[in-house]
Amino acid sequence: MSSDASASGAFVAVVGPSGSGKDSLIDFARQRLAGRAEFTFVRRIVTRPADRAAEDHDSLSEAHFEALAQSNGLALHWQAHGLRYGLPRSIDSDIEAGRVVIANVSRQVIGEAAARYRRVIVANISARPEIIAQRLAARGREDAEAIRQRLARQLDVAVPGGESVEIDNSGPLQEAGEHFLGLLQQAQAERV
Repeated sequence: MSSDASASGAFVAVVGPSGSGKDSLIDFARQRLAGRAEFTFVRRIVTRPADRAAEDHDSLSEAHFEALAQSNGLALHWQAHGLRYGLPRSIDSDIEAGRVVIANVSRQVIGEAAARYRRVIVANISARPEIIAQRLAARGREDAEAIRQRLARQLDVAVPGGESVEIDNSGPLQEAGEHFLGLLQQAQAERV
């Protein structure tokens, strides 16, 4: 997709460490913006079986995911923690139609998103390390060493020519949720 084709919408890339509360913030905004067609909340495609303890996603086998990626059925895709993740190509049409598209993505695809879409806003979700450690431990998917390694990981989320907003989700969800909601509403109001 050329940048001219996506002139009026915006892609909001929600990034941050596991346990920062990205999915909670996205769910908060999704509920508050229910019925508003100018916002699209993307359901990710993941090579992980459906699991009530994990995010709500569309599951694909490795083979089906690879076939979808090879046939240009994905707008963006990446690999992390032994799994493959992708966003459906349909988001291109949403952005072209002027919608604000919101997705939980890996930092590693921000550059690709910035090259693909005219307006990319990075919502960098953070939380204090002890809060993240508590949340990760409560999920029960990782041992103490894996949690320690996650906490030690620091990545740059700079977007060449893009916008980046920090949202601290250490406190009450309502507080960070309102900040995130405001960001989305501003993105919609400032469509180009």
